[in-house]
Amino acid sequence: MHRLLLLGSLWLLVAPLASSIFQRPTGSPAPPHLQYLLEPLHAAVHTQRGATATLPCVLRALPRNYRVKWSKVEPANYRESIIIITNGLYHKNYGPLSPRVRLRHSHRYDASLTITDVALEDEGRYRCQLVNGLEDESVSLTLHLEGVVFPYQPSNGRYKFNYHEAKRACEQQDSRLATYQQLYKAWTEGLDWCNAGWILDGTVHYPIINSREPCGGRLLLPGVRTYGARDKQKDRFDAFCFTSALQGSVYFIRGHLNFKEAGQACRNHGAAIAKVGQLYSAWKFSQLDRCDGGWLADGSVRYPITTPRERCGGLPDPGVRSFGFPSKELRTYGTYCFAGK
Repeated sequence: MHRLLLLGSLWLLVAPLASSIFQRPTGSPAPPHLQYLLEPLHAAVHTQRGATATLPCVLRALPRNYRVKWSKVEPANYRESIIIITNGLYHKNYGPLSPRVRLRHSHRYDASLTITDVALEDEGRYRCQLVNGLEDESVSLTLHLEGVVFPYQPSNGRYKFNYHEAKRACEQQDSRLATYQQLYKAWTEGLDWCNAGWILDGTVHYPIINSREPCGGRLLLPGVRTYGARDKQKDRFDAFCFTSALQGSVYFIRGHLNFKEAGQACRNHGAAIAKVGQLYSAWKFSQLDRCDGGWLADGSVRYPITTPRERCGGLPDPGVRSFGFPSKELRTYGTYCFAGK
């Protein structure tokens, strides 16, 4: 009898503890449960510009009267843009992606989205949503483009772009404003730049590998330093541009040419004078390596180095070197040309 009373007392002490161990903490949301959609094996799909990419979305069962809606989250304003809606039998495309998207539909449970001729602006987060009354479900996937980030400033010096001018400048150089993820990845791969620049979401940053006095001081740790969100109309900085693989090739024409003669030399070969983004892409993806400075479309003179050596600037790291924006009348340089496929 005493033993039973003792056991009962012990249970009164242990029961609340057991309850706190085995019950979900108050206020903690239940993990989402996907009834109809399969969780994708990989949350990211990697591709290059010009390729065909498929974002997986597969149903485990087909509910009655369902729809699947694909949308893209725009990084500049975090709004979702509808791409395609299907009910399994019919579909309708929406927006600027419309001509280049289709449903893979390899079987009746397959609602995967295929994007052809992938463009720079296609990178980002996508959502596949099953619309089924009160049982709506969704999965998110990210499309990543392999590419290269480069800092860019105009011929009249640093900190001249507002946000809209920076965006336009990158587009004119066969690139686009980089996302934070692209800039961060470039920093991990060695991008070290002291000038702050705009990125796609309207914030301003600069990546530092080697801490130094002109770049915030020697005591600050390396990293992607931020100025946060700035006024897109009034504030002025440089730009961080992103480009990916080329649909064509970049090559060098030797000579003592001024800027006008450089453009004509490329046209004589059925090509166009290369843009800055095209030169960076050729350096990154085709390992273009030349010690010769050449004119580019923006009036700058640059040359790409994949194997650093003493007679090619003497810097220890690969990169695209710049002579800045010399007088366009100087007959001193060759030219880099771009021939599309």
